[in-house]
Amino acid sequence: MRFKAVLAAVLFWCSAAAQAHNFHVGLTEISFNPRTGSTEVVHTYTAHDVEALLMNLYQRQFDLGLEEDQAVFRRYLEKQFRISVNGKPVALQWVGMQANVDTINVFQEIEKTELPPGAVLLDGVLTDFLPQQVNNVNVSGPGRPAASIVFSRERREQPLP
Repeated sequence: MRFKAVLAAVLFWCSAAAQAHNFHVGLTEISFNPRTGSTEVVHTYTAHDVEALLMNLYQRQFDLGLEEDQAVFRRYLEKQFRISVNGKPVALQWVGMQANVDTINVFQEIEKTELPPGAVLLDGVLTDFLPQQVNNVNVSGPGRPAASIVFSRERREQPLP
C-alpha cells in the first residue's frame, strides 16, 4: 500500500513538472536612476523560451553565455522591443546580458535621459513565436506614477503612462 502511495506521489509530481511551463511570461522594468541620470531597462525571460525561439529561427543550438550567440538574441530583441516618441525611435543602449539555466536577463538604458513624455512602447518579444506569451512592463520614474502594462500578441504597442 505504501508503494502505491509513493508511486502516486511520484506520478503526480512528474505530471505537475510537465505542466509547469504552460505559462510564458516576460518581465521588463523601466525606471529612472537618479545617480546616473539614465533610464534603465531590465528584461527577464525564461531561458527555455528564448532558446526554443532561436532554435526555431536558426535551426541550431545556442549557448547564450557566448558573445556571438548573445549578439543573435540582441538583434532579435532590438527589433521586437522599441520605445518611440512622436514616431521617432528613442536610442536604447545595450548594456549587457546574463544567462543562466532558468532565466535570460538583458540590460539596456536610455543614456542620461529620463523616459520622455508621450513615449510609446512596442513589446513583441516572444509573442511572434509563442501565441500565449505575455510581457509585463513595470514603469516608474520622477513625476510618473508607477504603472504596470501587459503586452501580448494582440497588444504589442501601447503608450507608456
